[in-house]
Amino acid sequence: MVVPSFAALLTDRFAAALPDAGFDPQIRLSEHADLQADGVLGAARALRRDPRQLAAEVAARLDGDGLIAGLRVTGPGFVNLTLSTTALLERVAARLADPRLGVGLPAAGARTVLDYSHPNVAKEMHVGHLRSTIIGDALARVLTHLGGTVVRQNHIGDWGTQYGMLIQYLDEHPADTSALTVRYRTAYALFQRDPAFAQRCRRRVVALQGGDPASLAAWRAMVLESTRYFSDVYERLGVLLTDADIAGESSYNPMLAGVAADLERLGVARVSDGALCVFDAGDPGAAPLIVRKSDGGYGYPATDLAAVRHRVAALHAGRIVYVVDARQAPHFRMVFDAARRAGWLPPEVEAVHAAFGMVLGADGRPFKTRSGDTAPLVGLLTEAVERAAAVVAAKNPALGPDDVAARARDVGIGAVKYADLSTSRTRDYLYDPDRMMALTGNTGVYLQYAHARLCSILARAGDPAPFDPAGGALQDVERALILRLDGFGDVLTGVAGGCEPHRLCAYLHDLAQTVTAFYERCPVLKAPPPLRAQRVALCALTARTLATGLGLLGIAAPPRL
Repeated sequence: MVVPSFAALLTDRFAAALPDAGFDPQIRLSEHADLQADGVLGAARALRRDPRQLAAEVAARLDGDGLIAGLRVTGPGFVNLTLSTTALLERVAARLADPRLGVGLPAAGARTVLDYSHPNVAKEMHVGHLRSTIIGDALARVLTHLGGTVVRQNHIGDWGTQYGMLIQYLDEHPADTSALTVRYRTAYALFQRDPAFAQRCRRRVVALQGGDPASLAAWRAMVLESTRYFSDVYERLGVLLTDADIAGESSYNPMLAGVAADLERLGVARVSDGALCVFDAGDPGAAPLIVRKSDGGYGYPATDLAAVRHRVAALHAGRIVYVVDARQAPHFRMVFDAARRAGWLPPEVEAVHAAFGMVLGADGRPFKTRSGDTAPLVGLLTEAVERAAAVVAAKNPALGPDDVAARARDVGIGAVKYADLSTSRTRDYLYDPDRMMALTGNTGVYLQYAHARLCSILARAGDPAPFDPAGGALQDVERALILRLDGFGDVLTGVAGGCEPHRLCAYLHDLAQTVTAFYERCPVLKAPPPLRAQRVALCALTARTLATGLGLLGIAAPPRL
C-alpha cells in the first residue's frame, strides 16, 4: 500500500488550486506550523500578482476533507499549514500496516547499470576503493528498493602491461610463494631496474594479448586468486557485490578494434601523429581522447567506450552510473561525449559520473599508513572492528567474547561506512576513528544505539495494542516525529535521483534526534493505556524506519548493542 507523503499530497493540491501557474509549492517542515509552502511567492512574480493575495486565494482552495486543521498566510506570501491530529495518526497506522512503510516503487521499470568498486588484480585493495564500493552499494540498495533493476558492474583492472610483467616474474621465480600483492611489488621493482627483464616482460605482453595458452593460464590463475581476495573484502564490508558482477577490462578486449574502426568510419575519431584520437568538438585545442595509441595498443578510453556501447546495446541500460573519484571527471566527460557523437549513447540514456572526493588523514592529506604507503582496506576495517570491540565491551561487561565479536563487527563496519556515506560524496572527508565510534553526534553508532533503545522499549511493551487515530492527542514533539517519519519515501527518491546517499544519512540522524527528544519528553510505557498504545506505535514505526534506512546504507541495525 503506497502512502504518499503529506508534501506530495499538498503539492498536488497546490497545483489544482493554481493550475495555470506550473509552479513548485516548495513544501518543507516549519518552525511556525507543521509545514510551510514557499513557492507561491515565485508564482506571484511570474503571474504579476500580489503574493499575499494570491497565497490567500490558493489557501482557501486547499482543504476539503479534514487533512488541514489550520492555514495562515505570513510574510510576503508564505503559507503555513497545520495538519489535523487525526490525519497525522492515520498516517502512522497506515505506514505501520505496510511491510514497505508506505514507500512506493517510483523506479519501477527503470534499468540502471551501476559501475563501482573496480579494484586491480594482483594489487591490494586500499582506502581509495572504500568510497566507490560503499557508495555504489548504497545506491544499488536504494534503487532496487524503489523498484528499479540494477545491473552491478565491477570493472576490475585485469588487463594490460602490468600483467605480462607479473606473469613473466612468476615464470622465472616459481619458488616465490609470497602473497600475490607482494610478488607484484617485487616484479615491478625488478622491471624498473633490470632492462633485460623489462624487455622479456614486453614480449610476454605480446604473447598474452596474442592468446598464448601458457600466458593465458597464468593470467587466469592470477585473476582467480585476486577474485577470492576481493570476495573476502566484500564479505567483511557486507556489500552486495559477487563474482557474477565482475566485468573486467579483459572482457572488452575483443571489442576494441571494432570500436576504433567504427569511431574512425563515423568521423568521430581521426589519426593524429599515428594515434587515433577523438578531439573535443567545442575546444579542438584541448588534449584529445586517445582511443588507439601510436604503437597500436589500446588504453582506458577504448575500453570505456566499448563498455558504454555494451551496456546500452547488450545490458539495455536506461541509465549508467559510474562511481569513480572526482579526478576522472575530464575523462568521463570526453568518453560520454564521444559515445553520444557515435550514437552509442542515445539521448534517452542518462550517463552519470557520480564523482567522489578523497579520504584524508589527520594531516589533511590523502590517508596513508605510517610508512607513507596507501592504507590497505583490510587493515582499516580490522582496526575499526577492534576499536568497536573495546566500546562494546566497556558498555556491556557481561557479554561473552562471541557476542562482543558479533556486535563489534556490526558497529565497527557500520561506523566506517556511515562516516563515509554521511559526507556529501563530492567532498573529501577526514578519517577520524575516535569520532566515528562516538555514541553521540552524527555517527553510525549513534543511529544504531537509537534503534537498539527503541527495540528495548518495544520488547518491554509486549504485544502492541491498537490505537484509535480519531481519538488521539499529540504533543509538539510527537507531531515533529510523525512529520519526520512521513518524509522517508521522498528522501529515498532524492537519494536515487541525485546519487547522494548522504541525504539518507542526514534524514536518519534527524530522525534519531527527534525520537530521542520524543521519549525524553513523552513517557511511553508509563503512559495511560490509550496514549501508551499510540506512543508504542510511534516507537515501532521509528524503529522500523531506522532499521530500513540503515539497511539501505548497508549498515546493520542490531536490536541490542
